[in-house]
Amino acid sequence: MARESPLNNEAFDTEIAHLIWSQRYRHGGSGETSIMATWQRVANALAAAEPGDQAGWAARFLEALRGFCFLPGGRILAGAGTPHRVTLLNCFVMGAIEDSIPGIFHALEEGARTMQQGGGVGYDFSTLRPHGMLAKGAGAIASGPVSFMAVWEAMCATIQSTGARRGAMMATLRCDHPDIERFIAAKSTPGQLTHFNLSVQITDDFMRAVADDAPWVLKFPATPPHMLEKKLRARSLWRALLDASLLYGEPGLLFIDRINQTNNLCHSERISATNPCGEVPLPPYGGCDLGSFNLTALVRDPFTPNARLDMDELRRLVPVAVRLLDNVLDITRFPLPQQAEQARAKRRIGLGITGLADALLMLNLPYGAPKAIALAGTIMREICHGAYRASAALAAEKGPYPAWMPAQALKAPFIQPLPADIRAAIAAHGLRNSHLLAIAPAGTISLLAGNISSGAEPIFAADAIRTILDALGTPRTLTVTDYAVALWRRQSGRPHGLPPAFQPARAIAPADQLAMLAALQTHTDQSISKTILLPPGATTAMVADIFIRAHALGLKGCTVFQPDNAARTIIAPAPA
Repeated sequence: MARESPLNNEAFDTEIAHLIWSQRYRHGGSGETSIMATWQRVANALAAAEPGDQAGWAARFLEALRGFCFLPGGRILAGAGTPHRVTLLNCFVMGAIEDSIPGIFHALEEGARTMQQGGGVGYDFSTLRPHGMLAKGAGAIASGPVSFMAVWEAMCATIQSTGARRGAMMATLRCDHPDIERFIAAKSTPGQLTHFNLSVQITDDFMRAVADDAPWVLKFPATPPHMLEKKLRARSLWRALLDASLLYGEPGLLFIDRINQTNNLCHSERISATNPCGEVPLPPYGGCDLGSFNLTALVRDPFTPNARLDMDELRRLVPVAVRLLDNVLDITRFPLPQQAEQARAKRRIGLGITGLADALLMLNLPYGAPKAIALAGTIMREICHGAYRASAALAAEKGPYPAWMPAQALKAPFIQPLPADIRAAIAAHGLRNSHLLAIAPAGTISLLAGNISSGAEPIFAADAIRTILDALGTPRTLTVTDYAVALWRRQSGRPHGLPPAFQPARAIAPADQLAMLAALQTHTDQSISKTILLPPGATTAMVADIFIRAHALGLKGCTVFQPDNAARTIIAPAPA
């Protein structure tokens, strides 16, 4: 049996956790009166996908969920085992947008149908002709991708995702699209495109052009023959990108060549967009099937000299979580048939972590310390190896994913460095899932688990005021304390103090945040949602250094943010 987490299995330790559960995850129609009932519903629904021993698998899934040890994505918690016509996948990348009015509004309709069932959406707008270009068929002048993004914005504001969940979208644009400057400046006006996250597809050629201060050619379409070309200095475009990132936190960067080169399916698909938070680069109609291990639930004897992470328990949980997420793909509804075809052909899942910063604090390790970064890498390596072993075993039992191509798959850059026994199992049986690992922001489910630090992010603040929306969309303000800090205060009897290893996010150097990301990315076959938090007084030169380091470290993307712009209020702790 799993060991008890410090959290109460049958009740919530915080008001915000109870509120999140009751408004977003509790299925009122079935009379759920406790989080235990929610876990039982989810476990039973996912075990129903098993060809045999459904009761046994329901018990194993429930054991993983109890104590908030494994946190499935919010759509899974909210929808599994209910009659609601919703998808259990959090997000999708949508199909290519055809450069015509019928094509544009067909893509808009597909996005609306997807968001109506609870899924966020990501789009590559690079296929749309730039502002001012002649639309020959109609004899009109094109208004450009950014203007059409406003149409998606209006749709998203109108169609709310399930419950109080705010609609989320990602828009990407190639760094050589003629409207890239308009795209970079799209959020310079307050209130514009607030439902969108923006990311620029940055190529290796562009990074070299910036380093060499070379000319940069903007062209449309991306492949010859180009109907429009113009030149500018690469560093001029780079400076505009740095300025916007510093001032508005957007757009972020997607290192699109690396994303495609390291893709396990690089032989059969091309990626140009991600889900709204960036941790899952996806082909057209690909979807996110996500879950996170709550690392705080695996810490034993927290804040003592004997504090340790229970690696044995983590290893035991990994194959159960892989099977759980794999089963999601068999029971979920899909808004579009293309999404069902894509998901079931490749069976992508995304196992990640949350509560990392809190777990490190409970182990007496400052987030940015070399030992903390090394331990994070070790944890992710264990999850990675366990997940690939489990997926190969599942392939032996249930068959590999239908798009499995053994000769090409075994050459994938991520699979080649895996231990020999894993590669031998893959060669013998294949893989059940084309991809297995992604570190999501896990924001809402981390609140559900007692306000643990979210995803791979550092602790934002020991105490804060959080505003959340109730079931009717009305804001409600609550005072919250970080989970690990609250635990330390209870154990130490110092209600206003801070643990010795505590580091708020703004005190962690960007270089240390990048090092943490690099340690995790090494063992993550997809990507990571984490923002590099800037210190007060940050400059464009600092942002440039962060982006260049991120590219050099092998990351798949990078976004920066000024904490002073956060929609949260920090409460300064009293002296210990």
